[in-house]
Amino acid sequence: MKNLLLLSNSTNFGEPYLGWPQEHLAKFYEGVNEVLFIPFAGFALGYDKYEDAVKKAFSKFNKKVVSVHQFENMQEAAKNAEAFAVGGGNTFYLFQQMHHLGLMEIIKQKAENGTPFAGWSAGSNIACPSLKTSNDMPIVEPKSFDGLGLINFQINPHYTNKTIDGHGGETRDQRIEEFIAANQKTAVLGLPEACLLRVEKNNLTFIGNSSAKLFLYGNEPKFVEPNSNLSYLL
Repeated sequence: MKNLLLLSNSTNFGEPYLGWPQEHLAKFYEGVNEVLFIPFAGFALGYDKYEDAVKKAFSKFNKKVVSVHQFENMQEAAKNAEAFAVGGGNTFYLFQQMHHLGLMEIIKQKAENGTPFAGWSAGSNIACPSLKTSNDMPIVEPKSFDGLGLINFQINPHYTNKTIDGHGGETRDQRIEEFIAANQKTAVLGLPEACLLRVEKNNLTFIGNSSAKLFLYGNEPKFVEPNSNLSYLL
């Protein structure tokens, strides 16, 4: 019953906000009148400003957006939501607020029963079993690292293994390989910019203009080509 759209990022360089995925979002939300936006990852911008940015982007395909922070009873708003969109920003702050406000289990149950759920960056991380493959700084301590568990593997958004000359820190691949060494039963998909995952019922498709990278403990990482079916990961 799951109906998910999980984006690596919101915006490509030189493009308008939510420009590259606009056609995907428009198709995904067909038949939906109003989308409940979860803004908590973007707290540094300010929830009102974040809501306005998403409203402007979604207005281009005639979708109404209202942010959950506008409701006195956020749990009730989530229970009544027709569809969800979870924005990017800091994943740790997003997890902290979702657990603190009692929204995690409500959204999980609704998404598992078919309520459309889209997220980008941190909003995709929260669909995973945990936040452990976020790229973000742990600026706050969530009650739990547990995510929504709408998929059975981890996403690493904004994936790249590029290095900077003279920089001695670990590469992204090394960081992910540390994760799978410590969490041997959990796969990680490195999701590059302008790429997404589409989940419809029990079908998972990788969509993008470049290859993703799949990490499994005990195996060499392998590239995943656009339009690949990855349903076996669900």
